[in-house]
Amino acid sequence: MPLAVACSSGTDRSGIVVTTNILGDLTRAVVGDAVPVTVLMQAGADPHSFAISARQAADIERSALVVHNGLGLEEGVARHVQAAEAAGVPTLAVADRVDPITYTSDESAGKPDPHFWTDPQRVRKAVEAIGAEVLAQVDGIDAGAVRANTDRYLAELDQLDRWMTARFAAIPPERRQLVTDHHVFGYLAQRFGFRVIGAVIPSGTTLASPSASDLHELAGAIRASGVGAIFADSAQPDRLSRVLAEHTGLQVQVIGLHTESLTAPGGGAATYLEMARANTEAIARGLSGPTT
Repeated sequence: MPLAVACSSGTDRSGIVVTTNILGDLTRAVVGDAVPVTVLMQAGADPHSFAISARQAADIERSALVVHNGLGLEEGVARHVQAAEAAGVPTLAVADRVDPITYTSDESAGKPDPHFWTDPQRVRKAVEAIGAEVLAQVDGIDAGAVRANTDRYLAELDQLDRWMTARFAAIPPERRQLVTDHHVFGYLAQRFGFRVIGAVIPSGTTLASPSASDLHELAGAIRASGVGAIFADSAQPDRLSRVLAEHTGLQVQVIGLHTESLTAPGGGAATYLEMARANTEAIARGLSGPTT
């Protein structure tokens, strides 16, 4: 039976609504079975462009808490979150709570970067924020269970962080250079000592598009730095990445990662922990081999 809360307006609200599936996984890890969690974004969808139905919009306004990424990530549902907030629904913009960084290059330079989940230490902050907000906003919830779930998951994140640190340490420092389909790994680069050479789409959103001069400039940077791999989101078409790889005149791999969305069960990244491990392995393998 849905757990309801009585808001100050006297309106009964129930359940937690989460915008992205990555945040949905983190929220479910925290609350367990204590309260229903509805995730708006389907597996494999693009957080920048996914849209919701009228029923889902109504679910947002009837929820006890809305958990969203913020910092401009959910471009297709931001107005619905804002409307719910204006109607008195408690909301949590998770990215605001994780010490966000800004983009440092291309057309997004100076804007806040919403892709915090590539750094497990930032995810740790996110989980702590979700747990605290759930306890503050959802009446009648089993606080002991939420705290136990949170502590258990934080321990798993600490283990993940140690493993990623060791795995990336095996990559020679001169090979820790990233080229991606759009700017999505700034937090990972900062945390683990990578250099971001550039992005096929010189923006923090997949809704932008590169010019011919953008691709030419990036191809030159790839040749100069000796990068051996371009990492593209496996849920997005990789045509531009392959064109860029051919344009460099070098043997450059295009390697698929799960960067902005979880997969369906069995797809290789059905949970955040599974996604982080799969991406770490793919990056480590792609950058550890010889370049030509």
